[in-house]
Amino acid sequence: MKPLDPTAYSALAAALKTAPINTLFAQAVVDGKVNGKVYTNNPADPRTFYIVHPYGMSLLWGDSSHEDFHRQLKDHVANVQGVRQGEEWLQAFPDSWDAVLDNLFRDEQQQPVAHVERDTRLNFKFNADKYRQQHKQLPADAPVQIVTATRNDYEQMTGTVIPVHFWADADEFVSQSVGYSVYYDNTLASLAFAAFVNDEVLEIAIETCTPFRGKGLAYHSCAALIDYCLERGLEPIWACRGNNTGSRRLAQQLGFDISRELPYYKLLV
Repeated sequence: MKPLDPTAYSALAAALKTAPINTLFAQAVVDGKVNGKVYTNNPADPRTFYIVHPYGMSLLWGDSSHEDFHRQLKDHVANVQGVRQGEEWLQAFPDSWDAVLDNLFRDEQQQPVAHVERDTRLNFKFNADKYRQQHKQLPADAPVQIVTATRNDYEQMTGTVIPVHFWADADEFVSQSVGYSVYYDNTLASLAFAAFVNDEVLEIAIETCTPFRGKGLAYHSCAALIDYCLERGLEPIWACRGNNTGSRRLAQQLGFDISRELPYYKLLV
């Protein structure tokens, strides 16, 4: 696994856009939107790519036949050199990688290795008619305000899926992304924002602060962001882990249907 010359990123970016799966986080890396990393089998003749987003997501992409790359990947997954500082969520395309990874992620006794946990990655397709039919209004007496996300929201939002993991700073967030904050009793409670956006699509990220969960606030912040998309002709994009029942349920309430399931691997440290 060797670093890919950034001059080769444009060709990789074009290829990623043809994928039938959600590769937006990887596109953000190769487009220079975030400070991620791209590795390849051979910088002089790149055929296989490993794209790492700073949030801890990675995409294995391209030719699955390079055995030298397989060995290097196995060491990376096992963190032999201690390069990975945190957990990483890996998906791969095309599906020829599935059998390769199943073999790589087994020990000499052909048992699954302890440092890899298996899950699924769900891709969703937005159904605008379903969204409108299921739309829920905010109760008139709810102590809630829904406002466009600000620099302060970028800096103050707490949780896991928050803007600081996807945008370099508050200025970049307010100029290149968009989000809607829900304030409950004048306190920032939930934030839906664009983790990735271009002229065609917007990938939704959502977080609710722990004290305010269970109040349905995430629905309303996401609905505001979806309305933003519909007004501008953008396709809302949603993806999550298969075992994230809360995210899956919320997506379906917002008019999304599962369109694809992929193997998803949690690489432990």
